[in-house]
Amino acid sequence: MIIKLADRRKVQIAQPIVGAEEWEAVRAPIEAGWLTQGPLVAEFESRFAARHGVDAAVATTSCTTGLHLILSALGVGRGDEVIVPSFTWVATANVVVQCGATPVFVDVDPHSFNIDVKLVKGALTERTRAVIAVHLFGLCADIESLRSVVPAEIVVIEDAACAVGASRGGVLAGGLGDAAAFSFHPRKVITTGEGGMVTTNDPVLAELVRTMRNHGATISEEQRHRGDAPYLLPEFETLGFNYRMTDIQGAIGIAQLDRLDGLLAERRRWAAFYSEALEDLDWLQTPLVSDDSLHAWQSYVILVDPDSSSCSRDELMAGLHEEGVATRPGTHAVHELAFYQNLLSGRSVACPVASASAANSMAIPLHNGMVEADFAYVVRQLHELGGV
Repeated sequence: MIIKLADRRKVQIAQPIVGAEEWEAVRAPIEAGWLTQGPLVAEFESRFAARHGVDAAVATTSCTTGLHLILSALGVGRGDEVIVPSFTWVATANVVVQCGATPVFVDVDPHSFNIDVKLVKGALTERTRAVIAVHLFGLCADIESLRSVVPAEIVVIEDAACAVGASRGGVLAGGLGDAAAFSFHPRKVITTGEGGMVTTNDPVLAELVRTMRNHGATISEEQRHRGDAPYLLPEFETLGFNYRMTDIQGAIGIAQLDRLDGLLAERRRWAAFYSEALEDLDWLQTPLVSDDSLHAWQSYVILVDPDSSSCSRDELMAGLHEEGVATRPGTHAVHELAFYQNLLSGRSVACPVASASAANSMAIPLHNGMVEADFAYVVRQLHELGGV
């Protein structure tokens, strides 16, 4: 294919898409004076659940707190184990530790970067309470295959931080496992600044998550203030947290959700452009997507072969930075981070694919603020800097 040369430019790794619709949306809660969790959060939850084909959605302060709520609502605690992929953002493992449980790291598949289902069975013990499957970079993990090796009593949780609007086998992220948590961080496809969403088809779990999100109160602040006796405090029968989303965020989320299909379609088009434009680089592995998957493309992550490239991943990132192209490593090999090295107390954890992926993966710019010349410029720089 022909790539037009472009002048030197600055291409960011990510950029949230917000505008007049979001400005207008936040007027309602500000003018109403209802700024904390209220009717707009409830509307956002209802619309998010409908869009993702699930029975319940519960808004939270982040995907991290959403995962923490799920584990806490399930009663995961001291003496329990939760299986997590090693190649993921550190929060996936952190929430397990925050519950007092132990994360058990499993390696990932070298092509999808998602948890290697073949290795999960060997990680199961009598202490295993749950498996957290991460839909890394927006590609859904193979939950169907995972369920075939995991006993029915073990809960399958989706870390769907990157996967808004993604699907596998015709089932949307958020409805593949027993529960899921999404992120609305500014680097994600849609954003509320910070924020998250728990989804589930289990009504008992959904109600407990709602309760624990609000300190464990038996009714929400909105229900209390709109009820017959707003001057009375609710009862607290459950230990909970303050993980409530604000109505300002809910208003922005509603406006962002209206943009979702268009944002996803544009990202998928440019991901296809990258894959075609970079296919001639034999030192670079582009993302592979199964035929039954619909990728959300929160990130476009390539893998650099250090033996074939003229420079290492880090040298390539430095060169791209000098040329105005922002990049990031794909993510962590969490078992190699200092905190988890100390937690493991010298116990050996073998996750070679995660280790290699952490050393050689690289996210290149893919977001809805880019224009054609930006994508062509990134491709040009990769050809010039990474060749032998």
